[in-house]
Amino acid sequence: MIIKPIRNEKDYNEALDRVDYLMDLNPELGTKESDELEVLALLIEKYEEKAWAIAEPDPIEAIKIRMEEMQLKQKDLVPYIGNKSKVSEILNRKVGLSLNMIYNLSKGLHLPLEVLI
Repeated sequence: MIIKPIRNEKDYNEALDRVDYLMDLNPELGTKESDELEVLALLIEKYEEKAWAIAEPDPIEAIKIRMEEMQLKQKDLVPYIGNKSKVSEILNRKVGLSLNMIYNLSKGLHLPLEVLI
């Protein structure tokens, strides 16, 4: 079989079928079948990452999700953001997060910095 890029669902399904076939053969390492299996697995993985990528939530969504998980109310964010009206503005996307807020929220809500930036 000629190995080719996986560009669509048809190519993807054909690659999966070929992997099933090769897996049933249980080829020894170093054979052309095992090399083909390895290359197909990489192509399938790359296609799946691209076709079904799971995006991280935006910073405000991440904050809201964590608030729900920790059963927090808006007033509970005051120590991390400033005052009650600033918390409301942030959660309603009227103003952006400052670096200081990002740092405080990361520490206080145990969120990775990269999710908040």
